[in-house]
Amino acid sequence: MTSQAARELRAETTVAAPPEKVWALLTDFSRMPEWSPELVRMVPLKPGGLRVGQAYLGVNRRKAVVWPTRSVVAVLEPGRALAWDTRSSGARWIWEISPEGDGSTRVVHRRPVPESLTLMSRLFAPVFLGGNDGHAGELEHGMAETVARLKAAAESA
Repeated sequence: MTSQAARELRAETTVAAPPEKVWALLTDFSRMPEWSPELVRMVPLKPGGLRVGQAYLGVNRRKAVVWPTRSVVAVLEPGRALAWDTRSSGARWIWEISPEGDGSTRVVHRRPVPESLTLMSRLFAPVFLGGNDGHAGELEHGMAETVARLKAAAESA
């Protein structure tokens, strides 16, 4: 694993919509594949809805490669922050929203790797995704697309 693959990835924007609207879209995981270029589906694995400890099965796709991930919600601060830990990779996916003075919303999407990439991730990416460093770059580009698509959805409705 190199520093490029483990570095914190980041994308951010300002959305011309109130935080409540952005939060409602962000926490509707059935819509997340509309925005993410890699996520195909995100399915809850336990009853009870979105909450800390809720596990999700993510189905991801890059070209012809499809793979599952297991994520667990680690942070849920309604209207402010949402984060889940992806156990299969060692990454934490963080969404932070905050109101701006003009009625818009600042959205920050981050992906740190708190410990290190898992062995599975370090083996899978070189064989199936073109390498850990290259995939990290693709992920960050995809995060920017995701944030832009979320912005477009919030501003169009």
